[in-house]
Amino acid sequence: MERGPLERLLVGKDDASVAALAALRSGGSHVIWDRTASPESLAHIYGHRLEHTCRKGIETTSLERTVELLGRHRQPVRLGLIKAADGSWVFMLFLAEDGSSLIACTGVRQTHD
Repeated sequence: MERGPLERLLVGKDDASVAALAALRSGGSHVIWDRTASPESLAHIYGHRLEHTCRKGIETTSLERTVELLGRHRQPVRLGLIKAADGSWVFMLFLAEDGSSLIACTGVRQTHD
């Protein structure tokens, strides 16, 4: 997916979408994978990630909301990723199967120990 269409999908009002769009526009890299996954399995996986990041004190944005939205979604989900140019954040994108809409977006601050 080209940057222009991806930017149009990230016009949401939630914090993660706004931050992901800013990262993309600031030269961040992105990839949208062709394969899909079930929203149930993704909700389960990202529910565990939510618990892990809370336990470890890792900064996230919109992760709890993402888990909730995936839990309610009933169609296959396409995944994408945006990495901030400075490597400080990684954003996961959850798209409709055909890539036409954004279901959810979450970001995780990257730590470099």
